[in-house]
Parts: sequence; C-alpha cells; structure tokens
Amino acid sequence: MEQMLTGAIAVGWLVAGLFFFRFWRQTRDRFFLWFALSFWLECANRIALGLWVGATEQSPLLYGVRVIAYGLILLAIWQKNRPRR
Repeated sequence: MEQMLTGAIAVGWLVAGLFFFRFWRQTRDRFFLWFALSFWLECANRIALGLWVGATEQSPLLYGVRVIAYGLILLAIWQKNRPRR
C-alpha cells in the first residue's frame, strides 16, 4: 500500500510538472521552466523512494534531491522578482 501511494504522489508531481511545462512552451518564461524541472525532480525522488529497498524520506541522497528541487523554486522566484535593467 505504501508503494502504491508513493506512486500516486509521483504521478501527481509529474502532472504538475507537465502543467508548468505547458505554460513554459506558451510563454517561454523561465519561471515556468524552473517550476516544471523542480516538480520533475520531486517525481524522480518519489520514484527512487518507492524503488529503493530500505530507503526513507530522511535518506541523505533523497533529501539532497528535495533540497535541489526547492532551490529551483527559490531561483525561479528570485529571477522573477529581481529588478529589470
């Protein structure tokens, strides 16, 4: 049951990434691209969590991927709000 729920969460991250990727294709705004990449990293993280025997959410490698994904979101917000020249 736990693997099934992890798979469902991974599919949710994948769909959210596709949602933002669609907006990136329409607008070419990097904000949407960074969000799509972040959600896809979270999807890969959940897949690895489901397939890796004995892995927990506190595993350093999986936690590091999550930190990078949230870092991409922060980068997108920073780039969107920085002053224009």
